[in-house]
Amino acid sequence: MKIGVLALQGAVAEHIKMIEAAGAEGVPVKKTSQLAELDGIIIPGGESTTIGKLMRDYGFIEEVRSFSKQGKPIFGTCAGLILLADEIVGQEQAHLQLMDMKVQRNAFGRQRESFETELAVKGVDDKVRAVFIRAPLIREIGDRVDVLSEHNGEIVAARQDHLLAVSFHPELTDDYRMHQYFIDMVKEAKSSSVQ
Repeated sequence: MKIGVLALQGAVAEHIKMIEAAGAEGVPVKKTSQLAELDGIIIPGGESTTIGKLMRDYGFIEEVRSFSKQGKPIFGTCAGLILLADEIVGQEQAHLQLMDMKVQRNAFGRQRESFETELAVKGVDDKVRAVFIRAPLIREIGDRVDVLSEHNGEIVAARQDHLLAVSFHPELTDDYRMHQYFIDMVKEAKSSSVQ
């Protein structure tokens, strides 16, 4: 089981460590040609506008869309959540436009409004430790999107079929259960594509 981490910006090594703790192989992805050998990919946090621009420059937008069309799972964390969204508040153009949701960048304010909390996540036993850094929020969702977690009544984790998105940084704790959840989605996708 090979899980890629888009390595254009963000906490790539931390995600790879979590993938490996959860029992899969983690690979930094710098070239679109690497996508063919992956079972799933994580789009990490960072600065969504910068990552979006780099994805365009290196041809990743179309390639990640076709990766998704094959039913291969994608996990967006923090900025990655923004990149997956169909619509971004206050922006004319979204990036990948894969997930039926409207998101707001920096919804919790700037760096100093960063915080940690315990979150109940649907499908994960016990609460997950979540680190929010200039985090986005999911403001609206379509019918196919399942809300997995809320913080103060706001959506901070959601799933749409093979797509997973969280507002927080699961790689910045020693709790790898969100990565385990994603790897389970990858196993599910693999077994259904075999049938």
